[in-house]
Amino acid sequence: MAKPLIIVVEDEPDIREIMLYNLRREGYEAEGIESGPEGLEAIRAKQPNLVILDLMLPGMDGLTVCQQVRAEAAIKATPIIIVSAKEEESDVVIGLGLGADDYVPKPFSPRELLARVKAVLRRSEQADQGDQHERVVIGDLIIDLEKHSVTIASEPVKLTATEFKLLYQLASHPGRAYTREQLLNRVVGDGVVVVDRNIDVHVRAVRKKIGSYADHIQTVRGVGYRFAEQ
Repeated sequence: MAKPLIIVVEDEPDIREIMLYNLRREGYEAEGIESGPEGLEAIRAKQPNLVILDLMLPGMDGLTVCQQVRAEAAIKATPIIIVSAKEEESDVVIGLGLGADDYVPKPFSPRELLARVKAVLRRSEQADQGDQHERVVIGDLIIDLEKHSVTIASEPVKLTATEFKLLYQLASHPGRAYTREQLLNRVVGDGVVVVDRNIDVHVRAVRKKIGSYADHIQTVRGVGYRFAEQ
């Protein structure tokens, strides 16, 4: 079986080499690119399994690269992980809105980077296989889409329709970071005028109702929320 190809678009040599070293040590094929235009061309030519994309790049910034990838039919499904410094949090939100799959804040540990890579690749593989996640099971927490029900240790958990949609959306994509706006669009629907912080109220309610599983819903500072990996 061919090794997954990961393209790292990062202009800082030290950071790029650390990422490439750890990816290769984990068994991936990894290629480093130092500028936005070269990165975009490499993505077009090689159609990698995953792109790790810095936001601040010479020639073309990471947001533009991400937007361009999502606009081109041949490469639009390419998974993208954004890496960013703390002061770029607003750009991370924009990047996720443009279709990036996740992000890793700088400075990061190799362990965190590899965890995010594995999670995104796993979700991509499941999407390719048409996995509909109709029933999500985490320990004795069961979220059943067809029955529209949630149980913990066989005991029903009473959620509103909005709370159920929110929990299902997060739990069926473990590890993926969602902005508040993305969650509102999926839970409430496009075109509904609401304040994005309203999602915080729903998250608090869901956390309270799922008790010991509340910590699985993690706050991603400056961005939104993700459901913890199992």
